[in-house]
Amino acid sequence: MEVVFRSPGPHPNGLQATAAGLWIIDQSDGNKAYLVNYSDGKVLRSFPTETDRSSGITFDGTSLWIGSTYNRQIVRVDARTGKTLEKHFTPGAGVIYNMVGDPPARSSPLVVLKSEPPRPPIQPIAKPVQQSVGGFQAGAILGAVAPGTGAHGQEWRDGFLWMAVPPSRQVYKIDPKTWTVYRKFPTAANRPHGIGWEGRYLWVTDSNLNAFFKHDPDTGEMLEKIQLRDSDPLPHGMTIRNGYMWYCDDVGVICRFRM
Repeated sequence: MEVVFRSPGPHPNGLQATAAGLWIIDQSDGNKAYLVNYSDGKVLRSFPTETDRSSGITFDGTSLWIGSTYNRQIVRVDARTGKTLEKHFTPGAGVIYNMVGDPPARSSPLVVLKSEPPRPPIQPIAKPVQQSVGGFQAGAILGAVAPGTGAHGQEWRDGFLWMAVPPSRQVYKIDPKTWTVYRKFPTAANRPHGIGWEGRYLWVTDSNLNAFFKHDPDTGEMLEKIQLRDSDPLPHGMTIRNGYMWYCDDVGVICRFRM
């Protein structure tokens, strides 16, 4: 595993490899999308998006699809300007629940690489207002009024949109024209994140397991696992290109390793 470059935004949370460059979606203020060089991270294009703490980004050939996680939407935007073209609800969105045998929540082993004020501590509140409670704390802290979260990783293949949705622990295959679910299958654990194609197989990141899982997309069967070390950057967004798996840690680094 190698750290290739620092991300242009402080909290990258989704990647998509394309012929033109690497797309990065950042979940800090502005929820900016960046197209960057693979070699050095030089920004080729960037724009803010109408999303809320985004997780996951993919490219359909002309436009970008982005997971607007904290308002539980999937947003399609123009890949040149960032103009919003469509908004949809996220299948399987909701409050992340605990299950017997779940791995504990995992944080990055890296120090924050960019100078920025620390995130405010989480405080119990009585009603759903704009706040910094993360998806894994929402149910425990907010109880019945927790608003829930939506999708993380996304991929495009043959006219269908695929996405990983942590609250339901599922990967969905969706027809974007009718917004109909064609298929779904369960993920390895409670924090699926970035997804990426290797041939006909779909890899799914799990941030709490610090690992990647190779699935048969027709059956959902898990065929292979890649386990990171505890000292490695924590995987969030992920994409695959030319035999390399690229991933981001949301403290601001873009990494890769040969598969």
